[in-house]
Amino acid sequence: MVPLILFLWLMIAPPSIAVAAAPSLAKPGCQAYCGNVSIPYPLGIGSNNCYLDQRYAVTCNQSVNSSRPYLASLGLEVLAVSLTNQKITINNPVVKGCGNSPSVGTSKSLEGTPFVFSGRYNKFMVSGCGNATLDLDGIVMAGCSSRCNDDSAGQGKGCFGINCCETTTPFVLDTYNVSVTVSTQGDCVSGFLVDQNWIEEYSIFDPSYSVENISLVPVVLRWTLQKVDFPSCIGNNTTLPFPGNTLITTWSCQCRWNEDGNPYLANGCQECANCTGQCTQNATDSSFWCQTSPTKSSKKELCISTWQFHQGHTELDHGHFFWISAGVGISMGALFIIIGIFWLYKIVLRIKNKKRKEKFFKRNGGLLLQPQTSVDKGSSDKTHFSAKELEKATDNFNENRILGRGGQGTVYKGMLTDGRIVAVKKSKIVDQSQLEQFINEVVILSQLNHRNVVKLLGCCLETEVPVLVYEFISNGTLFKHIHDQSNEFPLSWEMHLRIATEVAGALAYLHSSTSIPIYHRDIKSTNILLDDKYRAKVSDFGTSQSIAIDQTHLTTLVKGTFGYLDPEYFQSSQFTEKSDVYSFGVVLVEL
Repeated sequence: MVPLILFLWLMIAPPSIAVAAAPSLAKPGCQAYCGNVSIPYPLGIGSNNCYLDQRYAVTCNQSVNSSRPYLASLGLEVLAVSLTNQKITINNPVVKGCGNSPSVGTSKSLEGTPFVFSGRYNKFMVSGCGNATLDLDGIVMAGCSSRCNDDSAGQGKGCFGINCCETTTPFVLDTYNVSVTVSTQGDCVSGFLVDQNWIEEYSIFDPSYSVENISLVPVVLRWTLQKVDFPSCIGNNTTLPFPGNTLITTWSCQCRWNEDGNPYLANGCQECANCTGQCTQNATDSSFWCQTSPTKSSKKELCISTWQFHQGHTELDHGHFFWISAGVGISMGALFIIIGIFWLYKIVLRIKNKKRKEKFFKRNGGLLLQPQTSVDKGSSDKTHFSAKELEKATDNFNENRILGRGGQGTVYKGMLTDGRIVAVKKSKIVDQSQLEQFINEVVILSQLNHRNVVKLLGCCLETEVPVLVYEFISNGTLFKHIHDQSNEFPLSWEMHLRIATEVAGALAYLHSSTSIPIYHRDIKSTNILLDDKYRAKVSDFGTSQSIAIDQTHLTTLVKGTFGYLDPEYFQSSQFTEKSDVYSFGVVLVEL
């Protein structure tokens, strides 16, 4: 509505609007770029005033053809810097071996610096014919073996195990060793830590990626800060896992949601500094906002702008008065017409949105779930949430709220208006079968009420992608507590026994105590959650199925997770309650 009124006002007194330029990310008076690489504060080029301390100093080596930045304290070439994730991408040498004898190389030591090799953004990769390991003080952190095959047509970009292999690294590191061994005499192999984005462009058919030609690869470093360095900025602490059950804590600053710039500088954040859409003044509070697209759902951001009017002295003779009166009359008439059109548009849009929600509600199984949730007594406290309520609870499904990703969707942490912390599962629907799995999970969970089964609080069916809302289970998966060596609180033997008993009780409840027996069909340690008192909660009922009381088995397509899958079910496609028990037996072995 405000843009329409402004449009009419512009007919009488046209203004000039100017969007503020993007702020410099370097300290005022300091060099912001070296070549094409931006060097934001707390890093800096030049005098001591340009960087936080000597460890963050950057030197810009200039030549006739180019300029390249280097971390002064380490002598490592800087390829890129990201303020958002506290990342520095550097050039790092690879370890290469040819012939029969193994080769060993040691990384640049970052000990005593604020930098660490990232575990999240890097992967360990082997290129060529052989195997390699990455270790710290003799303890292997990662490794893989590459099998060579000349006939690897169709592999394309990326690393898929033929002539190369890749694996993740679980920790951040301040140094590491790489050992490579050639598998075939006469061949060569190289091993290296590398930015995971580089692997996506890797191709065994591109000569520039051959073992002989790879000498330097991009590696991501994380820089770390203490809150005392920037006590007044808006930020939060992040923990990074380090070998030896150690956590590194780093403080990161952020601009507000409607700001852009460098949060580490005084007044470094500006409102909508990089507005690429329309920057217009709000007539209500005289602020400026940026609309990036004309759709209703587009995000409006406040922005800095200059609103200037051309002023001058004019004599109001009869001619001027006539034209001004005519202009005002035409403008007012046009205003009422536009207001009428605007409200008509709003009414049509409201009707359209209502029909759209009804369409999604029916498609997402709302008609099937309504009688189910109304008939079942155990589902009386289940709620249908609105899309707006869940968007607010998860900060518009912010990436920072993600608890985990799975084959059926992504789970976010959210807080409802009543203060309850919940887990919000946004389904990843790509075909009708996945939609049926979602509906099936709601139907199954709406029948259950057991202390060791995750509780369904409600769902939202009026969006294109259906959403489930569960109770929030704070201590993550059983798999993490069993297999993550960096876990600060290892489970005791008594807790192992109690968890096993609780999961067994939940399975017995599903098989024997519900009004209609239910087969879970995907029991595994990643589907068993632990609450704040380390009590077990069985979750993920997407592939579960209820059966008639007189049935002894289900004949279905084989679904589940290899390693936990009942071999008899795999061979016969007949799933029985013993198939769940077999999967539970594998969990017992893990425990």
